Amino acid sequence: MSSSGSSERSRIPDSAWDSNGFKEIEGIHSRTDFDLSAHQKFSGKKIQYFDTELNEGYVPYVVETSIGLDRTFLAVLSHAYHEEKLEDGSERVVLSIPAKLAPIKVAVLPLIKKDGLPEKAREIMDTLMYDHRCFYEEKDTIGRRYRRMDALGTPFCITIDHQTLQDNTVTIRDRDTMMQERITMDEVSSVVTGKIRG
Repeated sequence: MSSSGSSERSRIPDSAWDSNGFKEIEGIHSRTDFDLSAHQKFSGKKIQYFDTELNEGYVPYVVETSIGLDRTFLAVLSHAYHEEKLEDGSERVVLSIPAKLAPIKVAVLPLIKKDGLPEKAREIMDTLMYDHRCFYEEKDTIGRRYRRMDALGTPFCITIDHQTLQDNTVTIRDRDTMMQERITMDEVSSVVTGKIRG
């Protein structure tokens, strides 16, 4: 938090504090009794609180806070964005938005765009799309598609491969850990829902 200088304060007789990083996130302003006293003066109506313990009346002080959706969104994005150096020397951009806030919850990715894999992927997409915002992609290598989803903040990727055709299992990949596990196609919806709920 930092104090706003008096030149930055607009008719604020006491103090103003901004919680910030690179940009102001929230403004917290002690307005003292300035606003209510002015209203009382110009309206001619008494605006006082009577304290029975002190046996006196006074105009209350006002604390004004200001935070909005744009500032909250900026804070979430600023906190979530990072670049990682991987063990193989490559780098990846990751938007680690909490799964509940991620605009795209799951990507459905057939390993290749032939051999019946896209058809299986579409089956999974049809199951998931009613409960979650999904993204389907079959262009480029699976690694490049994972990187795109990492950068978009998609928390989970479902990969359909040749083993899927044999035993109806798929791989679910976690964006933050890059860990993968095999689950059955029947489990996909419940596993994704459970992971999103935390």
